Amino acid sequence: MKRQTTLQRILGRIRPYLFFAVMSLLCALISAAAQLFVPILCGNAIDGMLGAGLVSAEMILQQILLIAIVTLAAAIAQQALALCNNRMTYCVCRDLRNDLSGKLHRLPLSYLDAHPSGDLVSRMVADVDTFADGLLMGFTQLFTGVVTIVGTLAIMLWLNGVIALAVVILTPLSIFVARFISTRTHKYFQEQAAVRGEQTALVNELIEGQRVVRSFGHEQSSLDDFDQVNERLRKVSLNATFFSSLTNPSTRLVNNIVYAAVTLIGAFYAIQGGISIGQLSSLLSYASQYAKPFNEISGVVTELQNALACAQRVLDLLDEQEEAPDDASCVCPPSKGRVTLEDVSFSYVPERPLIEHFSLDVSPGQRIAIVGPTGCGKTTLINLLMRFYEADSGSIRVDNTDIRRMSRHDLRARYGMVLQDTWLCGGTIRDNIVYGRPDASEEEIIAAAKASHAHSFIRRLPQGYDTVIEENGSNLSAGQRQLLCIARVMLCLPPMLILDEATSSIDTRTELKIQSAFARMMRGRTSFIVAHRLATIREADLILVMQDGKIIEQGNHQSLLAQNGFYAQLYQSQFAPVQSNTPQQTDGAGK
Repeated sequence: MKRQTTLQRILGRIRPYLFFAVMSLLCALISAAAQLFVPILCGNAIDGMLGAGLVSAEMILQQILLIAIVTLAAAIAQQALALCNNRMTYCVCRDLRNDLSGKLHRLPLSYLDAHPSGDLVSRMVADVDTFADGLLMGFTQLFTGVVTIVGTLAIMLWLNGVIALAVVILTPLSIFVARFISTRTHKYFQEQAAVRGEQTALVNELIEGQRVVRSFGHEQSSLDDFDQVNERLRKVSLNATFFSSLTNPSTRLVNNIVYAAVTLIGAFYAIQGGISIGQLSSLLSYASQYAKPFNEISGVVTELQNALACAQRVLDLLDEQEEAPDDASCVCPPSKGRVTLEDVSFSYVPERPLIEHFSLDVSPGQRIAIVGPTGCGKTTLINLLMRFYEADSGSIRVDNTDIRRMSRHDLRARYGMVLQDTWLCGGTIRDNIVYGRPDASEEEIIAAAKASHAHSFIRRLPQGYDTVIEENGSNLSAGQRQLLCIARVMLCLPPMLILDEATSSIDTRTELKIQSAFARMMRGRTSFIVAHRLATIREADLILVMQDGKIIEQGNHQSLLAQNGFYAQLYQSQFAPVQSNTPQQTDGAGK
């Protein structure tokens, strides 16, 4: 039932290109009809040269001319068939990839976090390519094959009903064999597509983490992991290929039986004078042509099994639950920078609560620092503020408006984010800085780069701001990538800021300069600062100390130190003087 649904949905995607589908069918009909006409002309030519003094040169030349015309018509129809099929197939694949690309932007981050990026890439690239190959082969060979089979039987019935009847009786055997094998190969192609996606995900992970793999001497273990996945892919691919390959030789055996039957019956009729030698030659040609489409169709069925399995993976991704759409009555309040969280609870997994009954009221222009041990919920809180995840209960309001009543675009446009994990898009340095403001002038771009202290290193690059960044900025250092992300935010100057370990990859001297730039930028702007290095948040208006998803302490730097609580312990662990284990020498030492 699921395969039938998949096929119906594929046909639904072909519907916008129905003109090309109809033209393809018409070209297949013309091509098959032309090819079927050739054996009759050849039979006529043979009958025109039997016996001494019975050769009709004029008639033979006429048949040769007709054969040339018919062959030319078949060639033109084949070319038009290929053009129509290519146009239709790759338009459908273009639409699929466009839908997949749009789908990725509408999927919740929880889905993207839970699924390997390599598997998503495999569905979008490899699976769509495999689907295209199967669809193209189906339209190119399936239609022509069906028309050839029907046309061959019709002509054979016209030439000799008994021989055609023998062929019809033996035909179901070939169909049964092909169907029996093809229905059992589909599951193997499904397994093959799934394991191939798993392998792509692993390769993507190993390439991205190659420095870590080599640093920890994990090469052999990574190779073992890859060998295991590769071995599983070998087994499922071998099963899929082996069982699908049985179709062709099995149908060939049946087709050879059909050919032998036509030969024997036709020879008997020729001896009895029931048919001419030319007609027997035509019947044998038709028997061969009748067999050929079954061999081709068996190969097409194999490819279609693979294509349907891949199409199902693509359609499954398109069927995933999307983010809840924005409310039609969305409001856009004036941006003042007030943020209120009231009794907010959230957990990634229901059985493991993370944030429980969290409340916070941030006044416009306040600088809020969030500190605490790893896993206490700092970054999760940022995800909730940006509405990357929805709170399980409670409410979050921005400028006295529940964020669920605001559009995600409007909400996120109020924030400027600099994360610890940098991300750069493919393009030039300039493209990455203007990512949030494509209309920025050159002067504004340079001013933002200078404010983030990125201008000096950009100027030293071979093409300056026009230097092309390699994949995810691999030709830049971690600190340089982070400086570009900071410049990107400084160019936008949003009403509110979120700095999540924004200077974690930057040297101390540059960090001090950027902190002063941040201080100027944060003036009058509501800011949320997540930091492990407590020296960077001394000037915050309010410091929230989180543990196990709850605020256990809050206040400014001095008041928290005076409390001598958890924050004071964190601070002292970072800045307490290191005690030397070497005993100090006295003046009389060594005497």
